Amino acid sequence: MTAFLNSKHINLWLNTTILMVVTMILIGGITRLTDSGLSMVEWRPIWGFLPPISDEEWMRVFLLYTKSPEYIFKNQGMSITEFKEIFFWEYFHRLWGRLIGIVFTIPLIIFYLSNNIPNSILIKLLSVLFLGSLQAIIGWWMVKSGLVNDPTVSQYRLVVHLSNALLILFLLLWTLLEYKNGPSKIKFDFSFLIFCFLFTTIIAGAFVAGMDAGLMYNEYPLMGYKLIPENYGEYGFLDPFENPASAQFHHRHIALFTTICILIYCYKNYTQSSDKVVKKLSLFMSAIVCFQFFLGIFTLINMVPIYLGALHQTGAVILFIFLTIIMHRLNIIRIN
Repeated sequence: MTAFLNSKHINLWLNTTILMVVTMILIGGITRLTDSGLSMVEWRPIWGFLPPISDEEWMRVFLLYTKSPEYIFKNQGMSITEFKEIFFWEYFHRLWGRLIGIVFTIPLIIFYLSNNIPNSILIKLLSVLFLGSLQAIIGWWMVKSGLVNDPTVSQYRLVVHLSNALLILFLLLWTLLEYKNGPSKIKFDFSFLIFCFLFTTIIAGAFVAGMDAGLMYNEYPLMGYKLIPENYGEYGFLDPFENPASAQFHHRHIALFTTICILIYCYKNYTQSSDKVVKKLSLFMSAIVCFQFFLGIFTLINMVPIYLGALHQTGAVILFIFLTIIMHRLNIIRIN
């Protein structure tokens, strides 16, 4: 078997998995934007691979949904045809997660048994396998928060779900880069600081999404004719995480700060780095972060239409990927 496997196969496998994870994050965003996440009120890890096929099965899952808080308080009177539309995105989200598990796990076993996986990346790959399995559990834990009394998914659980997805993406990308370009250290330098700023901005956006905070104060730069919304701070210590107005206020200003910092970072890399790839990525990244910032404003003032919300989330993931690649290349361990 070893004769038929080489580095090209591992590169293809890791690149495919990364692309699927990026797509998964986008599908998750669309599922949230279309209010589809609570349409499937049961978790069937094995049999859930198949969608309802017969009319009887569709009626069964629809009747389960009619007993949920979302139907009772928000979608009373929804037809089964309308239900199928929101069911699709949640089913597709879960199906894609299962497909990622298959695409990642089966080749991992094959590569491991054929001694094609270097020990230097094995721990990272096993970590991805663990986090991927954990992600399914976190996803159901998140959905359950909206199936009890309040038909709203907990913003805290949504943030945990997204954070774990980003961690999986980071580990996969870092593993691929180490396999192709050699090991690299994560240093507490300017790159790491920028990475923390970007991650914080994305998580702040997740709190906005979790509380539908983008549907209020749809103007910029003011919020209700004031720089600071009038109900800012009403929730005390938990205000940044439970007050929609505060969540939006923080996200828009953290995003502005992060955009400025990324532009400074890209300028520094472009003028001082000798790595041509870093220069090129920094140039692209500076353009993308500007586009991302103004796209966020445009998305807000248009009350977060699905296509703009999905595009905005995609831009954040692209920035995350570019920054990870730059950070890896700047800190590659040179072996003399």
